[in-house]
Amino acid sequence: MNWNNIFFVLGLVCVVVMLFTFDVSFVELWGHICRAGYWLIPIVGIWIVVYGINALAWMSVIKAPSNSPFGGVSEQQTSELPEHSPKGGAGRGLSFWRIYKLTITGYALNYATPVGGLGGEPYRIMELSKDISKQHATSSVILYAMMHVFAHFWFWFTSVFLYLALAFGGDEACSLDTTVGIVLGIIIVFCLIAFYLFYRGYRYGLVVRLIRWIGHLPRLKGWSDRFLAAHAEALHNVDAQIAALHQQSRRHFYTALGLEYLSRIVQSAEVLFMLLLFGIDGGGGFDGITLTFLHSILIVSLTTLFANLIGFLPMQLGVQEGGFALSTAALGLTAAQGLFVSIICRVREIIWIFIGIMLMKVGNKDKQ
Repeated sequence: MNWNNIFFVLGLVCVVVMLFTFDVSFVELWGHICRAGYWLIPIVGIWIVVYGINALAWMSVIKAPSNSPFGGVSEQQTSELPEHSPKGGAGRGLSFWRIYKLTITGYALNYATPVGGLGGEPYRIMELSKDISKQHATSSVILYAMMHVFAHFWFWFTSVFLYLALAFGGDEACSLDTTVGIVLGIIIVFCLIAFYLFYRGYRYGLVVRLIRWIGHLPRLKGWSDRFLAAHAEALHNVDAQIAALHQQSRRHFYTALGLEYLSRIVQSAEVLFMLLLFGIDGGGGFDGITLTFLHSILIVSLTTLFANLIGFLPMQLGVQEGGFALSTAALGLTAAQGLFVSIICRVREIIWIFIGIMLMKVGNKDKQ
């Protein structure tokens, strides 16, 4: 069975479904695209940089010495392993471009399939297992997925303080009343709870606990017990590698976290480009554009928070639009401007989903 072809067909089907279930007519959609004009080039192009940063973060996780299948080796010992060893060496034989390609294809499948991660993560494990051991591939994909979500929480958490700083600094777009204060307080508590759960996951591992938790769901206890019994050693090894990244490879851990956080900041540039298209530049000049960029960060933060709370729909259909409507309205933009931002972001997603699906047929290698 060629799983690559199965994922490829699944991705194409999802793209077709999304095109025919768009929230606006094709005439209206084309009107929005024409209005974007040449600004569509930097809006789509900025994601070359975003995905590059994501790939660097994943590379940092893969190459962490303590995360290698050799377990607990030092940097010096790792450097002495064969340069092109396909099943070890902490991923030393992996090129950046292969990880970059798997990053794009993985996110394309995540965006296109329901319950993001059911498509992209298995595909990444399947492909990465051709380069390194399956346990190492599994742990690195899980670790990167955890890091991706962990960075989201830090992005939302720091955005609260950015909003407060702008509000107390006299920014009219950032009002501060009782309702806003309660919402910001809820976000802070939500993020602090998440930080604690991630700390537990990074300290003690996650996979075995997750399988045991699934066993508490109706009719899944038997499957959970059988799966744990059959794969106990492999699952515990994966958990050991997850814990080792935080405890023994702090430099790689914080490098990956910092890069993932940076990718959210860079991502906000696409909203900045759309606001500049509308002539919204905070009064012009460096200070005005900087203020507009800070507003863009807040828009992306609120939108992604809302979309991730309800992440079981393909491309979060309808949810992302609602998030943009709320975030743009909160910062004083009109409903028409909020709709334009959401539609153009949706167009950018479809373009990159198509690129990611096509990349699935490029540069593949046989299982070694």
